Amino acid sequence: MSSVTLTESAAYEVKDMLEANDMAEGFLRFKVQGGGCTGLTYGMAAEHEAAERDEVFEFHGVKVLVDKYDLPVVDGTVIDFKQSLIGGGFTIENPNASLSCGCGSSFRTKENAGAPGDC
Repeated sequence: MSSVTLTESAAYEVKDMLEANDMAEGFLRFKVQGGGCTGLTYGMAAEHEAAERDEVFEFHGVKVLVDKYDLPVVDGTVIDFKQSLIGGGFTIENPNASLSCGCGSSFRTKENAGAPGDC
């Protein structure tokens, strides 16, 4: 089965966000959509329940939803959370990304060029 990985530090941040929004039992949706200057962009959102097409993964107590259609594009992806002096944020390391834009918000794979647009 294809998979993504949520690191412990990312799971801690997601848990805090879900609890702050009264969704302690909720899910993190990780998705790919067309757009950005390179063709594909990542998205993350809180969800109350899984859809029929979703694969459900669990990391450090956080359930992550990925649409089965997106799995080939994100297989092997690691979602992390990095903290620095100027703040923190999620990072996404996708071994399938063959090209990324300069701003880091979009990518493409060898098999999927997506739908390029504005960053």
